[in-house]
Amino acid sequence: MAHTVKDKAKLLARVRRIRGQAEAVERALEQEIGCADVLMLVASMRGAINGLTAELMEDHIRHHVVNPDVEPDADRARGAAELIEVVRTYLK
Repeated sequence: MAHTVKDKAKLLARVRRIRGQAEAVERALEQEIGCADVLMLVASMRGAINGLTAELMEDHIRHHVVNPDVEPDADRARGAAELIEVVRTYLK
């Protein structure tokens, strides 16, 4: 995944935020706070992981399958753009 090198700082920042969220869940469980509050923390963490996953998948599609921004075949470009949109929607 050589293309992740150019976005390395941004990706690592996202991972560090997710780590912080996981630590918040751990603290909440240790402090025995209410289950609704723990579930909210977990939901926000899941959203952050889904966002990271969507970004990585989009980058993978653009760099290893087909980049719709530069693909000369209009049908392939449209298909790739649709796939990227499906991934974003699914992982929202």
